[in-house]
Amino acid sequence: MSNVVNLRLARKRKERAEKEAVAAENRTLHGRSKAERQLDLARKNKAEAFIEAHRLDQTDLNKP
Repeated sequence: MSNVVNLRLARKRKERAEKEAVAAENRTLHGRSKAERQLDLARKNKAEAFIEAHRLDQTDLNKP
């Protein structure tokens, strides 16, 4: 025979594990210094500017 499982306790354990996973993800996202956040923002802005600067307009495609 198998062991009897208390479903209430199993559900609570599962909820705790899910909350811990969310908390770990939040620690990685929000647990950074101001300098790290500013560096990421600067890199993101630079990448967006680079892509925007190299975008082809429809008028550029029609030129011979």
